[in-house]
Amino acid sequence: MTLWPGAVPGLFLFNPRFPATIGPSLRLRTVRPTTTMLPTTAPARPALPLSTLGVRARQPAVAVLMRKALENPALLSLAAGFTDNTTLPGAEFVAAAQALAARRGEPEYLNYGTTQGRPQLRRLLAQRLAHWEPTLAAADYEGRCLVTTGSQQALYLAVQSLCDPGDIVLVDRPSYFAFLEILTSLGARPKSLPFDETGALRIGELHRLLDELARTGEIARVKAVYFVSYFSNPSGRSLGESDKAALGRVLAEHGVIVPVIEDAAYRELYFDTPHPARCVLTLPEWAAFPKLYALTLTKPFATGGKVGYAFCTDAVWLEQLLAIKGPQDFGSANYNQALFEEILLAGGFADHLPKVRRGYATKMRALHGALLAEGLRELGWHWEEPAGGMYLWLCAPTGFDTGMDGEFCRACVAAGVLYVPGEMCFGDRPARHFIRASCGVLSPDQLREAAKRFVQVARQFSLKK
Repeated sequence: MTLWPGAVPGLFLFNPRFPATIGPSLRLRTVRPTTTMLPTTAPARPALPLSTLGVRARQPAVAVLMRKALENPALLSLAAGFTDNTTLPGAEFVAAAQALAARRGEPEYLNYGTTQGRPQLRRLLAQRLAHWEPTLAAADYEGRCLVTTGSQQALYLAVQSLCDPGDIVLVDRPSYFAFLEILTSLGARPKSLPFDETGALRIGELHRLLDELARTGEIARVKAVYFVSYFSNPSGRSLGESDKAALGRVLAEHGVIVPVIEDAAYRELYFDTPHPARCVLTLPEWAAFPKLYALTLTKPFATGGKVGYAFCTDAVWLEQLLAIKGPQDFGSANYNQALFEEILLAGGFADHLPKVRRGYATKMRALHGALLAEGLRELGWHWEEPAGGMYLWLCAPTGFDTGMDGEFCRACVAAGVLYVPGEMCFGDRPARHFIRASCGVLSPDQLREAAKRFVQVARQFSLKK
């Protein structure tokens, strides 16, 4: 039996599916139970002894935005990253449920499953991976696949397994705000990688950032690198292969060989053609790094199904992910996994994707076109039309404050339109002149009306300047 260097003492980590040469050792987090007493204004009632995690936990920002929408039914929300109800595959799920019910034998799909996920589903997902990355053999990745309750759980488990409070995770700029909230809730510190406003990596600045971390002694606290690489939430951009490769190469040059988390939740949601960049599992510049490649079956198909998955190249890390996940849920919903198995086997997933892509392309063009037609560019705003996904990243003119607590945001809500303030999407040094607008929920006509309301407010504020 072989244990990895740096393995947790006393923990049985042998996994016969993996040789002991997959990657370098990991610096796994140490669990230190602590408690903190919260103040109370009712002395007669004993205070609740919460853990440090419990004290840090906050309602996610998206909950605040959703509350605003629910409190005002006339509000048109460009904030929600939900999927379009009209594209949801109801017929495919009915057919899958009927196929399961018609199976001979015991209905095992209604029982508990395994923590790692149904073997046949993992086999099918590995085949999908090999479709996107033809140089990878599906058989090599079945055992490295972890099925999760949405890809968000995979991200949470990854950080939970790696980071102690005060540790650093290098993130893209802008970044997925729900991932930043994971870091905050676990006490980790996001530090932005130097990307410019076009999404290009500034290599010289990256060298300087890593040199500064080494000079201050903080380089040892860098535990992971995270980025959304395809049709990003929030920017809609995709990371070019040359920049992705350069990031791995520069990190390696500085000896920062830490786990990399590539979030590819939107890879399949291109409008016309896929983004050509390969993932970190394939690029030679990332070969020495422990890798977690996270995807989902929900964003491109049915969010209510809540089935995400990830491929982990490091045996110790995967074993720890499973060890943390097991006591939480004993495995993600077995029935949902079985439904997706049937859908994938019957070809329903591949057949339905073109409908989803056409739907989002139509709606994105409606929102983009309406903002142009209403004259937002003439007011000094700028943005790029994305080639996939469901988000527009709007940059306001100098002097605009689009923050949630700002006058502009309040005026938009009063006018009946809601957005995600861009300040939420920065790991550090938040910029308060960006907006994330989603085309996911509203119909094309509603998107045009939302754009009209938004531009009216923007015009009013431009006249004040």
